[in-house]
Amino acid sequence: MADASTDAAGRGVTREGEPVRVLGIEGTAWCASAAVYDGERDDFRIESDAYEPESGGIHPREAAEHMHDAIPRVVETALDWARERHDGDGPPVDAVAFSRGPGLGPCLRIVGTAARALARSLAVPLVGANHMVAHLEIGRHQSGFASPVCLNASGANAHLLGYRDGRYRVLGETMDTGVGNAIDKFTRHVGWTHPGGPKVEERARDGEYVELPYVVKGMDFSFSGIMSAAKQAYDDGVPVEDVCRGLEETIFAMLAEVTERALSLTGSDELVLGGGVAQNARLTRMLREMCDARGAEFYAPEPRFLRDNAGMIALLGAKMYAAGDTLPIEDSSVDANFRPDEVPVTWRDGEDVTIAPESGAEIRGAEAVVDVGDVVTKRRVPKLYRHPELDERLRATRTRSEARLTHAARAEGVPTPVVREIDDDEGTLVFERVGDCDLAHALTPERVRAVGEHLAAIHAAGFVHGDPTTRNVRVAPDARDTDTGDGSDGDDAGGERAFLIDFGLGYHSEQVEDYAMDLHVFDQSLVGTATDPDPLRAAVRDGYRDAGDDRVLDQLAAIEGRGRYQ
Repeated sequence: MADASTDAAGRGVTREGEPVRVLGIEGTAWCASAAVYDGERDDFRIESDAYEPESGGIHPREAAEHMHDAIPRVVETALDWARERHDGDGPPVDAVAFSRGPGLGPCLRIVGTAARALARSLAVPLVGANHMVAHLEIGRHQSGFASPVCLNASGANAHLLGYRDGRYRVLGETMDTGVGNAIDKFTRHVGWTHPGGPKVEERARDGEYVELPYVVKGMDFSFSGIMSAAKQAYDDGVPVEDVCRGLEETIFAMLAEVTERALSLTGSDELVLGGGVAQNARLTRMLREMCDARGAEFYAPEPRFLRDNAGMIALLGAKMYAAGDTLPIEDSSVDANFRPDEVPVTWRDGEDVTIAPESGAEIRGAEAVVDVGDVVTKRRVPKLYRHPELDERLRATRTRSEARLTHAARAEGVPTPVVREIDDDEGTLVFERVGDCDLAHALTPERVRAVGEHLAAIHAAGFVHGDPTTRNVRVAPDARDTDTGDGSDGDDAGGERAFLIDFGLGYHSEQVEDYAMDLHVFDQSLVGTATDPDPLRAAVRDGYRDAGDDRVLDQLAAIEGRGRYQ
C-alpha cells in the first residue's frame, strides 16, 4: 500500500540549515513498512505490507516470516521514490532509521538486520528509533504543539507521556497488557480474526451498554479484569453487540479519565493521541469532548500515522539524525522491551511539562471542581464523555468512598481533613481547609518520607488510597495551628504536616499487590514531576520501611521488575 503527502506548513527537518531525507523501516509486530521523509517539503512516501493471520492473533514466527519476505519489497519501493527526488551525487537518503523496539523480537531482528545492511551499502549513518516515541513525535510535529501530554494507545502498549528534563516521562501506563491486545483477547474468545478493534467498533454501534469492571489507579490502569468479565458475559449469553458497547464505553472512559488526570497534574492544555487503537472513533470523540470541557487543544494524526507505519520512524529518524544522534553498527541491537522513558531526547529543547500552579478560589481537577474558602467544597462534575450510567455510578461510589476512607485514615492517626458534609447524589463533599499548598509545589525528602509513613498506616488498617500523587497531599508549614482531633500535636516531617486528601479511588483490600501499587502510583508521580526524583523515591521507601511491611516493598520491587516497568 503506497502513500504520499505534502505539507507546506514549513516544519521540514533540517541539519545545519539543510533539509534532510531519511529512510525509515518499521516492523515491530504485524506491519512491514518502509518510508522516506523529505525534510525539504515536509512530506512522506510510505509503503506498507501488513501481515494478516488466518486465525487468532499474531503468531510471532509467521509475522517474522512475513517481515523477511515483505521488507525488501517495501524498502525498494520507498527508495525508488527517494531516488526520483535526488539530484546530484551520493546516496538518495542521508540516514537509515529503524524501529529498535518495543515489539516482537523475531520481527525486530529482521528489521534491524535490513537497516544495518542498507546503511552499510549506502554508506550513511544508522538511527535507532523507539516505536512509542515515534507515535508521539509524529503527532507533536504535525500539530505544532509545544509540549503536549501524549496518550499512546496501541496494540501492545498504553502510556501517558510528558516531556521533562530531557526525556519523555511515563506519567501513567497499563498495569498488565496493551489496550489493543486486551481487545484482541476478547475477540479471539468470540472467534473473530485479528485485528479485533475494528470488529468491536462495528458491533458496538448496535449494542446497549452493559456494566463491566472499571479499574484506574492514579494515572495507571488495568484491563485484565474487564477482559475476563467481558468473556464471561459473552459465555453467559449477553449479546455480543452489548458486550462490545460495554467494552468501548468502559475501556475508553478509563483512558480519557487518566489522560485528564495527566493534564490536570501537569497543567498542560495540549493533548496528542497516538497508536493504532487511536483510530477508533469513539475514543477520539471522548478525548475531544474531555479536552473541550477543559479548554485544552486536542490533536489526532490521520489514520495512516496512527497504525504501525514507517513514516513516523522516518520522521523521528530525521530529527535524531539532525541532532547527531546516530548509532554505531556494533551498538545497534534491538530491544523488545524498549521503554520510551529510556530514550534521551536529544532533538528538542521545547518546554517541559511542569506542575500546574494553584491559583484562584476555584480549582478544576481531573474529576471535580474545588471551591476554596473557609472550607473546601468539592463537586464531582458530570463527565459528558462517559456513558451516563457509568458516570452516575462512578460519581456516587467515589464520593461515598472518599468520605468513608478519609475518616478511616484519620482514625488511624493519618492527617486528613475533617469531612463536614456529604451529598453522594450530587457528588459533593465539604471538608475543612488544610495545608497551604500541594506537595507537588513543596517537594522535600522529609515531606515525602511522611507520605510513606502515612501509606504504611492505612495499609496496616486494610485499605489503599488509590491515587496517592504529589497533588493529593497537602502541606501545612506550621501544624501547631491545626487541631487534628486525634490527640497529637501534628508535629511531623520537621515541624510540617502532610495531609492525605482525595481518597475517591480508594478501597478495602488485604492484597500486598494492592498496597505495592499504591506506592508505585506515588513513585510514578515523583518520577513524572520532580526535577531530581531519586532522593525522593528513596525517602518514601525509607518512610514506608520504618512503619510498614517489608513484603510490600518486596512486591514493589517485583512490580518494577516486570517487563512493562523495566
